[in-house]
Amino acid sequence: MKLITAIIKPFKLDEAREALSAIGVSGVTVTEVKGFGRQKGHTQLYRGAEYVIDFLPKVKIEATVSDDTVDQAIEALEGAVRTGKIGDGKIFVTPIEQVIRIRTGETGADAL
Repeated sequence: MKLITAIIKPFKLDEAREALSAIGVSGVTVTEVKGFGRQKGHTQLYRGAEYVIDFLPKVKIEATVSDDTVDQAIEALEGAVRTGKIGDGKIFVTPIEQVIRIRTGETGADAL
């Protein structure tokens, strides 16, 4: 099992969710986050004063998938959220040692 974490632009959230649902990923966790990478923030004009916005709004999506669907999930996410412009985000893949469904006690792939 793997944990796929994607940091994406907020307006791409629905497309990412639909892409993951289409390949059978049944659950995702979404968190609103702020950060920057190569994009480095931007300046904004508000009531005549200029403000530097260092941290840009992003969305973090987390989904746990079985080993055989990792590549499909990555391809689906990439295709759904790519705009070709700076700030599209990143996808991280982390191994998961164990998953337990609290309600039923199921473990491993059965708990997904």
